[in-house]
Amino acid sequence: MTHGTASILAALVMLCATALPPCAVAADLSAEQVTALLAAATPASPANLAGKDLSDLDLSRLDFRGADLRGASFFGSRLVESDLRGANLEAANLNGAWLMGTDFSGARLAGASLLSVVILGGTVKKMPVFRNADLSGVKMIADLPGADLAGANFSRAMVGVNIKNQGMGQMRTDLSNARLAGATLAGADFNRSLMNFCDLQGANLRGANFFRVKLVGADLSGADVTGADFTEADLNATVLRGAVGLAEAKGLDKAENADKIVR
Repeated sequence: MTHGTASILAALVMLCATALPPCAVAADLSAEQVTALLAAATPASPANLAGKDLSDLDLSRLDFRGADLRGASFFGSRLVESDLRGANLEAANLNGAWLMGTDFSGARLAGASLLSVVILGGTVKKMPVFRNADLSGVKMIADLPGADLAGANFSRAMVGVNIKNQGMGQMRTDLSNARLAGATLAGADFNRSLMNFCDLQGANLRGANFFRVKLVGADLSGADVTGADFTEADLNATVLRGAVGLAEAKGLDKAENADKIVR
């Protein structure tokens, strides 16, 4: 076993012990049974898999549109290129899930957990899509460079590093080049995340925490930054032209490269 593999396994074991949704031992249904339930579903009667343990299954390229997946566990499952548009995944456990090319557009993921999800690697080289998804209150650590999150609701989300779990290594969310234009990020915690060249035009960033966040070249034009905290954030070439609430933003005087902000 390589050192890198051992580190990943150690992190997942830690997630099992500390993450809110418990890690499952065996799935309630087989992949074949899930496929049959989805095939029988209709727009008027969508599949109901609420609360089901679907851990460690290969559910790639399945149609979950509109399905009730509240509280379901997809721990370690493969959802590669699956269609979850409009699905209800509130409080679902997606820790360690494979999400390459997965479409969550318009899905409800409020309170869901997406820790150490697998985005990079494998043969599918596509980011998941979270356009207009409800990600309020989610817990997320993921590499999502260039992902489409336009119009998503990240209010009260915890996306930053959890210092208490640094035995798992320095993990942080990467949203570099991600599209978050018009998104709601009010009260979200992006502590130490990477958001270089992120498109945040017109986003609601009221009360968001950007402590030590890398925002190099990010575009916050017209965004509402009232009460947002930029303490020790890197604002080199960060665009704040037309931003609302700059006078009420916190920590701009303590930010790195504050003299290079584009206003």
